[in-house]
Amino acid sequence: MEELTDLQAHVDNAIDWIWKLLPNLVIAILLLIIGLWVVKFLNRMVRKFFERKDYDLTLETFLQSFISITLKIILFVLVVTQLGVKTSSLVAMLGAAGLAIGLALQGSLANFAGGVLILLFKPFKVGDFISAQGVDGTVKEISIFNTKLNTFGNQLAVIPNGALSNGNVINYNAEPLRRENYTVGIGYSSNIKTAKEILLKICADNEHILEEPAPEVYVGSLGDSSVNLSLRFWAKNENFWPAKFYVHEESKLRFDEAGIEIPFPQRVVHNMKN
Repeated sequence: MEELTDLQAHVDNAIDWIWKLLPNLVIAILLLIIGLWVVKFLNRMVRKFFERKDYDLTLETFLQSFISITLKIILFVLVVTQLGVKTSSLVAMLGAAGLAIGLALQGSLANFAGGVLILLFKPFKVGDFISAQGVDGTVKEISIFNTKLNTFGNQLAVIPNGALSNGNVINYNAEPLRRENYTVGIGYSSNIKTAKEILLKICADNEHILEEPAPEVYVGSLGDSSVNLSLRFWAKNENFWPAKFYVHEESKLRFDEAGIEIPFPQRVVHNMKN
């Protein structure tokens, strides 16, 4: 009988505790639902604000990501406090959790610091074509932890900001003009002067290749089976690829018309008879 009495007492205490907690629990759930809606609304307002203003896209994406995470952390604190957790206890808990998380997520903290460095020093911005960490692509988004690139194949590459801020980055859009160094080999029996004239004529015929700085052709090296000509020309960033592909195709077509040989590796097979 005594054990049943103790059990009944525990059940009664549990029920009393639930009834006391229930109002705060309901309020906390409502606060969470309304808070998530408010966070979503504020994020939308921030996005519209940036769309109306002519801010740097790099700054926009970074701040939007930072504001969204900050608002969600504030909402979490409000909900937990509503459940009866004292502020002092919550601060101590968050401090201990922050230390543990900080030790476990050192890479994430390094990525956050890297994002801040990218934002401050701007080695690249949204829309730039870069080469970094073995990936080539156009910068789509810079968030607080990583940077997203669109590759040539329209694939999404996600690179941690820590690696980007500490590694080598080639920004192909940093300068308005870009130079191509195109090497093509001709046979030793071919006329070097004629080949150089053809290459310069190809550049003159293309509207995307700049007249100033003027295109130049040199004998870059004397290979084992070819004389390697080096063609250097300049084009605006937005016109670089059409100009590059044009030169590659036209050099083959016009060399064929002029009878200029472009050597290629050949294999000779001897039939050895017994």
